[in-house]
Formats: sequence, C-alpha cells, structure tokens
Amino acid sequence: PWKDALALRELTQYFRRERPELVHTHSGKAGILGRLAAARAGVPLIVHTIHGPSFGPFQGPLPNLLFRSAERLAGRLTTHFVVVAEAMRRQYLAAGIGRAELYTTIFSGFDLQPFLAARNDPALRASLGLGPEDIVVGKIARLFEHKGHEDLLAAAPELVRRCPRLKFMLVGDGQLRPRLERRARELGLREHFVFAGLVPPEAIARLVGLMDLLVHLSAREGLARALPQALAAGRPVVAYDRDGAGEVCLDGKTGLLLRPGDLAGLTESVLRLAQDPALRERLGEQGRELVRQSFGVEHM
Repeated sequence: PWKDALALRELTQYFRRERPELVHTHSGKAGILGRLAAARAGVPLIVHTIHGPSFGPFQGPLPNLLFRSAERLAGRLTTHFVVVAEAMRRQYLAAGIGRAELYTTIFSGFDLQPFLAARNDPALRASLGLGPEDIVVGKIARLFEHKGHEDLLAAAPELVRRCPRLKFMLVGDGQLRPRLERRARELGLREHFVFAGLVPPEAIARLVGLMDLLVHLSAREGLARALPQALAAGRPVVAYDRDGAGEVCLDGKTGLLLRPGDLAGLTESVLRLAQDPALRERLGEQGRELVRQSFGVEHM
C-alpha cells in the first residue's frame, strides 16, 4: 500500500507538470490511482476503460468491499466509461458505480484477416505432435489462477475415454505450467496435452487454424479476445457464462454456453462438438458472421 501512496503522489505531480487535457486509465488498481491523481491535478477529462471486473466471486468479501468502495470513489471523478462488453456496464451499474449515460461499449477489435484465412496446416500440426485424425480442443490463456485449466483437466479423463482421438492444445505460458504438466502425467494423459507455450501474437491465427473447437473457462474476463478470434476462424466455442462471454458465445448459435463450474456440461458439450462435424461447421460459420460485423479493428 505504501507504494500505491507514492504512485499516487508521483502521478499527481506528473499530471500537474504536463497538464494533459485527457487522462485515459485501464485496469483495477491503475485505474483507481490514475483517476484519483488526475482529479487532484485538475485534469478536465478522465476516461476509464473496464476490460474486466475488479470485484466478483473470484475473490473474498474483504477484497471485494475494498475494490467496490474504491471504484465508487473513482467513479464519481470519471467523465466517461468505456467497457469491452455490456456485462461490465451491468455489473458496475449494479454496484453503484457511475450512471448509465456515462457508459459506452466498444468491443476490442483486431485484424480479422489472419483468422478468416486460418487453415489446418498439416506441417504445423505434425510439428506439435498432432495426428491428421486428432480432434483438437484449444484453449488460449495464461497458465495462471482463475483461467480454468483445472476444470479442463478434471473433465479430460472422461472426454478421452469416450473420444480417444481428442487432443488438448494449451496456448500460453505461466507459473502453473509445471503443475498442469504434472497433473496431466498423473492422469495418464500427457500424450493428449500439447503445451504450445507463449507465442507471438501473429502466430495465434495459425494455431487457431489447427483447432476444431475452443474452450474458455475463466473465472474473470471482460470479454476474452480468444473467443472472437476462434469464431473469426470458423471454430465454435464452449464457454462458461461469465462476464462478456455470452455476448459472443451465443448458445446454440455460435457455441455452447455453460453454467460456471458445470463439469458435466463441459464434458457433454465438448463431446457433442467433437462428434458432430456438421454442427461445428454451422456454429463456426454463424460465429464468423457475428465477428465480421462487430470485431474488426476498423469498426473499433
């Protein structure tokens, strides 16, 4: 906390010296400190983007109380809010932060072309140990707490028992990697898991091209870019109904949406898509059209 106090002081001094006309903040702690400092320095316009919630069921009562209180205070100093999903607007208004007319939703756009052109590259597939007949379930996320990798591992034994051709490709890296690799070995499923590691952003589309479907199981995420990226490539998604996931994973239209923590539903949904190529194609095409309309960087 004492470092936060120093940061607040230094930011206030910086804004007083530079006299910006607008300060735009992001994330929980930085968003609170930046807006407080901007207000203290007399900055006339203060905009805050909410990429994901700073409070919610993913943490305990005391952190939630502290963050809600701080967000309400900072909210009174905010000229306008930008949210990456309607869910963020609903959550923050329900917590008494700001007023409805102060919110604008802007989806986080990206260059669609590499994903629209993504294909199942046999050479890349072979380099990762994926066979031509394997059905690839992808997940793109840091190997970190609250990202849902444990749920995927919990469902994996039954999934592989009922569909032995399944392979799970985890794109991303992080401090949980040794634990996740060890758990896959303990389950006797190490050969069914591909740890692709941290890759440059331009490589994501090529890896998505290898996937037959994507799962998104995070406990907190404003609107994970992995979801529209997969849909842009025509790959259907299976997602927990948290935060903004339901705004792109439209149940039965672009993917299958589940109650958070529903492992039985996760198993059945993955199997349903794995065993039905026509359903995968239909949901993927409908998802591609949704993303074309709303997620192009030009639109953003």
